[in-house]
Amino acid sequence: MSTRTIDSLAKYHLLGQTGLRVSPLALGTMNFGTDWGWGISGEDAHRLLTRYLEAGGNFIDTADAYTSGSSERIIGDYFARRGGRERAVIATKFSANLSPGDPNAGGNSRKHIHSALEGSLRRLKTDYVDVYWLHVWDGLTPVEEVMGTLTGLVREGKVRYIGFSDVPAWYFARAQTLAERNGWEKVAALQLEYSLAERNVEREHLPAALAMGAALTPWSPLAGGLLTGRYTREGTQPKGDGRAHALLASGNPVADKFLQERPWAIVEALVAVAKEVERSPAQVALNWVATRPGVVSTIIGASSLEQLEDNLHALDFNLPPELSARLEVSSRPELLNPYVFFESPFFTKGMLAGDTTVSAEPSGFRGPLQAR
Repeated sequence: MSTRTIDSLAKYHLLGQTGLRVSPLALGTMNFGTDWGWGISGEDAHRLLTRYLEAGGNFIDTADAYTSGSSERIIGDYFARRGGRERAVIATKFSANLSPGDPNAGGNSRKHIHSALEGSLRRLKTDYVDVYWLHVWDGLTPVEEVMGTLTGLVREGKVRYIGFSDVPAWYFARAQTLAERNGWEKVAALQLEYSLAERNVEREHLPAALAMGAALTPWSPLAGGLLTGRYTREGTQPKGDGRAHALLASGNPVADKFLQERPWAIVEALVAVAKEVERSPAQVALNWVATRPGVVSTIIGASSLEQLEDNLHALDFNLPPELSARLEVSSRPELLNPYVFFESPFFTKGMLAGDTTVSAEPSGFRGPLQAR
């Protein structure tokens, strides 16, 4: 396996309105460990980490809940043995309850955030994390408590930057507004499911992130394996002991795409485009999402060095505009109320603009994230 740097991976971007440099592809580690009945051994995970770092990647994404803590332990063991912790950007998450029966062992309270971080630091064998993500909105804890707690951890030096994963757009907007008003640490990035097969974040989250200075870091850019091209409409349910099969068996909504009709039309369009550019469907799908507005770093995963190598080369090429447009049309989400009004010429050109043409800014205008 090659040990050379991949030029397209070693082009770093700033994470939102921070000075933190991250690679355009982050290494997801949800499959590090076999505690869930699938995944890879610590030894194999260390091989993936080595290749990712050698290739120029620096952004490693984990969570306390991944494989019941084994993912964090595997990462901690890796850097404890080999060194190089300071060269890596390690991100982990809190929210999950790892102690059934204890209502305070999960959610986003101050009590749980502090205990979750201490556990993650022990498993990761480090005294700080670079990015600390709220894993999922609990629907209960006041946002003021969450933001005040996270700001305190940044000031203590245990956390460098904070992010939100899987929250309503209004919740992120309120958190960011409170941070600006109170001088708290701002949310540097949003981590959300985003792919050709899942584009709902384009309705509210992506515009909010662009307007309020947060980066977008998509998870599941291959839609749980659907966009790899390995599965067909005729055999919708993955077989074996891999992640996709486990997702289907678990009831995780990420796997619903395998059971619906519309995503298969997207897969067919993707496979056709991949053949035209002589790339794998996975590379094309990753390329598409990684080059969307607002996206700074896309989280990839792999269970083998071959899969990892294929993913790491996803940014080595540019999709021709006409092929990108084909993917855009085939995957465009259905317009729902009230968004249908915002797209209708009856309103945008007629009712609002008096049959004139009005745009937000001139061609070539650079937004706040690009104008630094």
